[in-house]
Amino acid sequence: MKATYPILLLILAVCISSCVSTKQLTYLQEDGVVEDSLIPIKKEQEPYRLHVNDLLSIRVKAIDQETVGIFNPISDANPNATGEERLYYDGFVVDRHGNIRVPNLGEVQVLGLTVEEVRERIEKRLLEEFFKAEANIFVTVKLAGIRYTINGEIGSPGSNIIYRDEVSIMEAIANSGDITVTGDRENVVIIRQYPLGQKVHHIDLTSIDAMNSPYYYVQPNDLILINPLPQKSLGTGTTGLETFTTVLSVITAFSTILLLATRL
Repeated sequence: MKATYPILLLILAVCISSCVSTKQLTYLQEDGVVEDSLIPIKKEQEPYRLHVNDLLSIRVKAIDQETVGIFNPISDANPNATGEERLYYDGFVVDRHGNIRVPNLGEVQVLGLTVEEVRERIEKRLLEEFFKAEANIFVTVKLAGIRYTINGEIGSPGSNIIYRDEVSIMEAIANSGDITVTGDRENVVIIRQYPLGQKVHHIDLTSIDAMNSPYYYVQPNDLILINPLPQKSLGTGTTGLETFTTVLSVITAFSTILLLATRL
């Protein structure tokens, strides 16, 4: 009878330490924030500056449609391509020298520029070399979607592209099937590309402060890693019932083996 208490205490301790708590599963918790209070508005995000391998969509409109046509490529490499494939054939990729090749304009340096700055640069050259002010040219420059890769403890790992100008990490995770129960929401890893290389960043998605993080919004070519919680490697279960059942099964098996051994 005396040996029963230590065993029960052991089971209880393992159950408590092995369970994934509600705090570990809840996104954007408002610690110390009064209910219905306003969340401080996030600081304005710095405009994204283009990197190598970024894909741009550029379109030119003007009164003279015939002249404009030479600047708006229509790919004949794959006439049946649609959506992302069409952008792959018709878009403008920033090469390793930081340039894009625009029909009739040739190489245009865009590395480190915002899409608005690229628009102004192309529009200026068009007015200088091909059009008069009366042509009313209208240039549109956009990132061809925001592509990111997400791996680890996520419902649908892999590469995804969202056709938006701004995508939060919460939207990216939701778009990929949400983090699993055994995924670490408190230490999400973001590997981000910069002109001189890559940097590793961390963000705690269980805290409301994450919305003010400079890494809350996804940038093109981000790699998002969701690492497992220690509970996964323990293999005892993610809920109290699962853990209790697993531990009880182990103890029962051990007791049975011990009982059989004493009878021999």
